[in-house]
Amino acid sequence: MNMKKILCALFIMVVLPGYGASVVATVGGAPITDTDITARTKLMARQGKVSANNRNVALQSIIDDSVKLNYASNFGAVPSDADAEKELKRMNLTDLSASEREMALRAIKSEIAWQIVVARTVLPMVDVSPDDIAREKQNIARTQGLPIEMTIVRLTDVPDSIATKLTKPKSCDDAIAQAEMMGGAPQKFTAKQYELAPDVRNIVANLGRLNWSKSDNGTIYLVCDSKKTAEYGKLDEIIKQNATYKQAMQMAEQQLKQLRRKAVVVINDNRYKL
Repeated sequence: MNMKKILCALFIMVVLPGYGASVVATVGGAPITDTDITARTKLMARQGKVSANNRNVALQSIIDDSVKLNYASNFGAVPSDADAEKELKRMNLTDLSASEREMALRAIKSEIAWQIVVARTVLPMVDVSPDDIAREKQNIARTQGLPIEMTIVRLTDVPDSIATKLTKPKSCDDAIAQAEMMGGAPQKFTAKQYELAPDVRNIVANLGRLNWSKSDNGTIYLVCDSKKTAEYGKLDEIIKQNATYKQAMQMAEQQLKQLRRKAVVVINDNRYKL
């Protein structure tokens, strides 16, 4: 056997078995190794993304990288190495090992590429209606609070027998007088809706003007008046942007599911399931 054949045989014996054993999956014929998955799990940990099934999540993420980059290449939307390096620095992930760095750059490239694809192909299809904005505004009012200044009357330690006798007042002063006539000590205060405690906000956010709330463990509220602040003028546009982005991401996720189904993925290691 000549030297060339010996070297070839050694290459097959030494290199190929080790390489083959480490390949746990392929996507579009490209191998994904145990080393790749380990690098991805470390990257996920750096980003605070920890799950009970880390290695399976890492494998799916690597597959998604390939799917996204392959699809983005149809639109000329794959970012340059320089763009990925810049984002890596911005994320303060410059002290990675060689394998982790390679994995991080690929993950960054796929994410940038996917965002470009979504902006070009999905966002133009999103139509946010006034009803969508109204629903989101109600949700914000309940969960976070709107930039609305509210003047509120609060009654505490109100017996049920008194609570049932409260009638709708004509004004804030009338509400206070009514409560005092029944022996109560009303508290009047003004605050922005988003400054209120969550339990109070849940009660007053959609209460309406000059309506007594139901008793909450003996506490009753009434909204005397409300006034939109300067911040409120920008709210509809912000909500529209957020609602548009949310709908676009939902549509993009459906598109990604279809692309995953079309991708040729082969799992070689039965420790991994997708």
